[in-house]
Amino acid sequence: MEITKTKFPKIKRDNLETLQINIGYKCNQSCSHCHVDASPNRTEMMSDDIIELIPKVIKANNIKLLDITGGAPELHPKFKQLVKEVRSLNVEVMDRCNLTILTEPDHENLASFLSSNKVQITASLPCYLEENVDKQRGKGVFKKSILGLKQLNSYGYGIKDSDLVLNLVYNPSGPQLPPSQIELEDTYRRELKERHGIYFSNLFVLANMPINRYEKYLKLIGKLNEYNKLLKDNHNPVNLGSVMCRTTLSVDWEGYLYDCDFNQQLGMKRDGEIKHLGDLLIPLGSLKNNPISIGNHCFGCTAGAGSSCGGELT
Repeated sequence: MEITKTKFPKIKRDNLETLQINIGYKCNQSCSHCHVDASPNRTEMMSDDIIELIPKVIKANNIKLLDITGGAPELHPKFKQLVKEVRSLNVEVMDRCNLTILTEPDHENLASFLSSNKVQITASLPCYLEENVDKQRGKGVFKKSILGLKQLNSYGYGIKDSDLVLNLVYNPSGPQLPPSQIELEDTYRRELKERHGIYFSNLFVLANMPINRYEKYLKLIGKLNEYNKLLKDNHNPVNLGSVMCRTTLSVDWEGYLYDCDFNQQLGMKRDGEIKHLGDLLIPLGSLKNNPISIGNHCFGCTAGAGSSCGGELT
């Protein structure tokens, strides 16, 4: 996909609030929609030196939220250490969990650890039906995900009046825009409660980004151009004010900085002096009003009701 010729509107950064770090591409799954191309065979992992920089950068820049992603971030040997250090700074931590990791060998105590440190969980569950989930994420994933959710509920995650946040993430199985987040959340609540006795805090709906593994899939079924046109035709300029790249910095496993996770996967590093995590320890001034690197894939965030790591934008 051509990413240099684009008519996407120019946008600039606001105040930095969230540091989103990808601490490794190794995962216990290989989902068809994964824009990271994560799998059990990936070996990229963030070094100890970079891990040690993260709490320092958060403190120096008064960052409000550490968003940890992967791969399956919990597979990193320093995952728990990082969580504890950042929580000791009274900073919120979010774990982007695939749920099935909770049932993997050597991770039986993961739910207990996350709850005791009051880590927010944002977990992928692209449907409340087994057939649809397994088709997108692999055979047996749905049953393991349900076990993981029940485990989290047992610690208080997603339960009314609990301070343990459990967000679920929906993404379409095919090349179309996601449905209304409010309406689908109501359906998820009803179906998961009635079928499995499961509760959660919020549902986020995300559009699939036409890059990497999902781009290859769209090419294979002959729908890539059609999907790109769908995103562009449904561009909603209202969403430009709240796209996640305005307040979030994305960090890859080597410590390089990007304006968003999708730019990271396309190798679109930031312009300007601040290019690496270590640069954020040096007083180079605010990132506010810095231009954001854009491309055709950005229409995936502004189409329709918008799409971000926190769901709909409007």
